Amino acid sequence: MQQRPLGPFQVSAIGLGCMNMSFGYGQGDDAVSTRLLNQALDSGYNFLDTAMVYGSGRNETLIGKALGNRRDEYVLATKCGLSRDGIDGRPEIIAGLCEASLERLGTDVIDLYYLHRMDPKVAIEDSVGAMARLVEQGKVKTIGLSEVCTENLRRAHKEHPIAALQSEYSLWTRTPERGILDACSELGVAFVPFSPLGRGFLTGKAIDVTAMSEKDIRLTTARPRFEVEAFAENSKLLAPFEEIAKANNCSMAQLSLAWLLNGHDKKMIPIPGTKHIEYMEENLAAMDINLDDATMAQLDKLINEEVIVGNRYSTERMADADSERD
Repeated sequence: MQQRPLGPFQVSAIGLGCMNMSFGYGQGDDAVSTRLLNQALDSGYNFLDTAMVYGSGRNETLIGKALGNRRDEYVLATKCGLSRDGIDGRPEIIAGLCEASLERLGTDVIDLYYLHRMDPKVAIEDSVGAMARLVEQGKVKTIGLSEVCTENLRRAHKEHPIAALQSEYSLWTRTPERGILDACSELGVAFVPFSPLGRGFLTGKAIDVTAMSEKDIRLTTARPRFEVEAFAENSKLLAPFEEIAKANNCSMAQLSLAWLLNGHDKKMIPIPGTKHIEYMEENLAAMDINLDDATMAQLDKLINEEVIVGNRYSTERMADADSERD
């Protein structure tokens, strides 16, 4: 099983994003998710990603119950600072959030604790300083950040070593290429792409907003690219994309993940999310796909932010992200 370094850990080159099981893409099934989580460990995943905001704690509780007797088999990442009430990175709040996550997860230590979003009202040093104290107390092993810009990564890293940075990255979302990938390489920070399948678009199975469940997160966050006209225009790219997948004997989802795994000096650790066992297994198989330079260049040219119609987030959500701007 291919593994990659993340701080002091060696993790599977593809991690498992757990959000979908409890939040974001319609109703989940805890019984199915319990089987999925256990089967994922059996298949070779050993890096699980969750957050307090996913189902308002329900996803953390699900993992704690499903894998309570297998805690030593995986590296556990969760996040603080973002809830349905908004962003809150105050030091006094972070300590309490950690205690609540530990209880829901049924563990005495979190391997990787992310600041889910930087609070614009709180200096990054103050939030990270509070997380560093959790490390000193033995409640957290390493610290991560999510969706921060290069400048704030550097500021945070001076306060306490940052083990990983998580940000949206895929063929159709290239924001990290504006500086954060290079900064991570320089500082020795693992880069963890979330939504590596373009919120389903790059699998060829996505649908426009008219057919989505009212509980689908894309209706409120990623809607611009899924609006009827934008989605129709973007979908024109999928036929040639599928041909490249066929030429490489893989699915479109696997091709999307292979593009990430074969890029950035082969150091990235994408975390595709799913609530379907068959997709979990399909995604893991992407580790075995090697893409040559010509195919990588072909994919770069076919799908990128210059040809995609619509922003990655709604205007409101874009304002919450601290990552580099256009």
